[in-house]
Amino acid sequence: MNATPPRRKKQAAAGRAPAAAPAVLAAPAHRPGIVSSSHLVSPRSLELSEFEFGLIVAWNAFSRWAVRCMAAAGCPDLTITDVLLLHHVCHRARNKKLADICFVLNYEDTHVVAYALKKLVAADLVQADKAGKEVFYHPTPRGEAFVQTYREVREECLVKSLDTELNADIGELARLLRTMSGMYDQAARAATSL
Repeated sequence: MNATPPRRKKQAAAGRAPAAAPAVLAAPAHRPGIVSSSHLVSPRSLELSEFEFGLIVAWNAFSRWAVRCMAAAGCPDLTITDVLLLHHVCHRARNKKLADICFVLNYEDTHVVAYALKKLVAADLVQADKAGKEVFYHPTPRGEAFVQTYREVREECLVKSLDTELNADIGELARLLRTMSGMYDQAARAATSL
């Protein structure tokens, strides 16, 4: 079966090359995309569904990596939340309150964070000091040692294999992720009011 459209047949028969299709038609307008939930794909943005699938896969890969990196550093019984909180408590060597930790890391459920902090305190990785009504968290020397070992494992297993020419793209992606997190937060507030 000949797939040449009738107009192009006439042009070819007349000895002329067929006219180029407009750029809009040349683009893959109906490409299927790599998504995890095809029923959510919107005609307004296939790319958003692709982004969400990439986010899911990247988050799960990052979570697995962070937990296994911490295990390789000698601290095998931590969840991804525990690992993230330990790193954040060590961040900039400043004492931190529960509310501030939740705000910076964008955790909505303070109970999850409070439970993880108690677990880190019990493991002697974080110390909790009360000042008036507030509780401030900071790393113990043991916690700092594990974070330093984590850094060494990260450098050896991850950073060494990174093509540094990707650094600019990674920076752009980080900015896009922060922008998208704001959009998702706003959409969550809108959904709550429905």
